[in-house]
Amino acid sequence: QVQLVESGGGLVQGGDSLRLSCVASGVPFRDYAMGWFRQAPGKEREFVAVITWIGGREYYADSVRGRFTISRDNAKSTMYLQMNSLKPEDTAVYYCAARRTISTTASVYEYWGQGTQVTVSS
Repeated sequence: QVQLVESGGGLVQGGDSLRLSCVASGVPFRDYAMGWFRQAPGKEREFVAVITWIGGREYYADSVRGRFTISRDNAKSTMYLQMNSLKPEDTAVYYCAARRTISTTASVYEYWGQGTQVTVSS
């Protein structure tokens, strides 16, 4: 059974940093593209960042490029999202997701974690 478990969310002030983690089990981690998405109250789930299984390609949403960094450690079956210079508009539930091929579209992802809340105060 595939499981994705996020952690690392919390309440921070604007300008602070957080690092999210996503641990995968039940799936050959190195064979999957992994992505981060987020959903704010009343809004649709949106793409944040994605990384290919060999870590060779990374893609970011325009709203986070230059502030967020996605990475993965295949040996630990863990993906990370380093978030710097956080803004109140980054407040959302952050989800990790996995699928065989890379995509920035949430609806095509096969596996999802339960989400972790990130709240940024002004």
